[in-house]
Amino acid sequence: MSLQQEIDRRKTFGIISHPDAGKTTLTEKLLLFGGAIQEAGAVKSNKIKKGATSDFMEIERQRGISVATSVLAFEYEGIKINILDTPGHKDFAEDTFRTLTAVDSVIVVIDVAKGVEEQTEKLVEVCRMRNIPMIVFINKLDREGKDAFELLDEVEQKLKLRVTPLSFPIGMGYDFKGIYNLWEKNINLFSGDSRKNIEETIEIEDIASADLDQLIGSEPAQTIREELELIDQVYPKFNREEYLTGDLQPVFFGSALNNFGVRELLDCFIEIAPKPQPKSSDTRLVKPEENEFSGFVFKIHANMDPKHRDRLAFVKIVSGIFKRNTNYVHVRNKKKMKFSSPNAFFAEKKQIVDTSYPGDIVGLHDTGSFKIGDTLTQGEQMQYKGIPSFSPEFFKYINNADPLKSKQLEKGIDQLMDEGVAQLFTLELNGRKVIGTVGALQFEVIQYRLEHEYGASCRYENLNVHKACWVDPLDDKSDEFKDFKRVKSKFLAKDKRGQLVFFADSAFTLQMTQSKYPSIKLHLVSEFETQAN
Repeated sequence: MSLQQEIDRRKTFGIISHPDAGKTTLTEKLLLFGGAIQEAGAVKSNKIKKGATSDFMEIERQRGISVATSVLAFEYEGIKINILDTPGHKDFAEDTFRTLTAVDSVIVVIDVAKGVEEQTEKLVEVCRMRNIPMIVFINKLDREGKDAFELLDEVEQKLKLRVTPLSFPIGMGYDFKGIYNLWEKNINLFSGDSRKNIEETIEIEDIASADLDQLIGSEPAQTIREELELIDQVYPKFNREEYLTGDLQPVFFGSALNNFGVRELLDCFIEIAPKPQPKSSDTRLVKPEENEFSGFVFKIHANMDPKHRDRLAFVKIVSGIFKRNTNYVHVRNKKKMKFSSPNAFFAEKKQIVDTSYPGDIVGLHDTGSFKIGDTLTQGEQMQYKGIPSFSPEFFKYINNADPLKSKQLEKGIDQLMDEGVAQLFTLELNGRKVIGTVGALQFEVIQYRLEHEYGASCRYENLNVHKACWVDPLDDKSDEFKDFKRVKSKFLAKDKRGQLVFFADSAFTLQMTQSKYPSIKLHLVSEFETQAN
């Protein structure tokens, strides 16, 4: 197959939602349809040993939540699909934001009973800012929930999306009969048996025909006719170009747990979702079909296999063909590197691949060379843009609880911070280490992983910081900057990249500092060009 044909048959997307909307269950059922797994894991129950396929870290199994983005690849109808299943929990939002730089489209999962929730709003906002094409999947239809039209209104108003239903439920909760598929003009009858892989699908060309009454009863048939008429009048017709530019979002209804409505979603997805897209670098726009290989690291994961202290850098391929045992340039380090065992993923199962194409995610074994945002090329000096660090919300001193294990602790912190679990700051005044996180739960995850993966133990000490701001002086030789460093010396630290950071203890302090030192810009995002955009 030519490079262009390989690109055309690839779809790389992320699944986002609020916790518990059924995102991980949907991922499993997509894999089930792709024939990638034979049986779905029991996601919710911690009593059952077999956890969800995409939740492979021990702490995820214990808590029943996803805390790291996992990558899963499978083939369906000749299309190579790469899914990035992201954490829904807000404490791990930064991992999700970074993952959104590596996807070409997104499926947003919404719970029929809870509707649009806070975390969904934040994630959709990031997708809207980047014009990422989105499909909405309204899940758990077999439960009592909000009215379908009410949900569509909520999606439009809260998420500021322009929606068009491509499937519609016949009844809800206890009265749930099935789904009318507007995309394929057929009815999928609901049997309520989650063990069935594929439900009974019946072609209905004309919804006015008496066949519909015989199938679902005359009252539900009349209701769905009226609802479909209303959809026709109220919602815009599906237009693929508008979907691809992020101006129109198709909506599907279903029940992932019961394997219902998932095939309709998948069949439509492979037809309309975008193939790998061009990406901006600091020098130019790079297109997938270019001959020269390039890609970027959007995630680093330590100890995927605790028996071997391995670190994997997840690389999204942007252009050209990635080949095993070939020299590539690590742009930041200006070093040539070759990789003898690049991995393709299936949750924690990995297999060595010889060639990978744009859209694919490759895992490269790493001894500490990579950081998030690093670019690999065949020689061209360019850096891919747009993988920022956000100012953390919570800050704590990290102290060694076992002096005999200081080396293990240092190594563990170093690797976990490279992984992007949290951010590490070193105070200029006394060299004390401070950890900043987006959510409080991350401190637990760090403590747990340091103990179980590195044999190190740590204690935390509270630190009152409102925001960490990256310092950007107009002139680092100016008297104003020298005065700033002298007066604020107690509140200055360096991040892992050596950039100067100012710890403000309140919004008022931040405001006063900014007005006292006008030539010094204080940024809440580490990539200053991202801040300006």
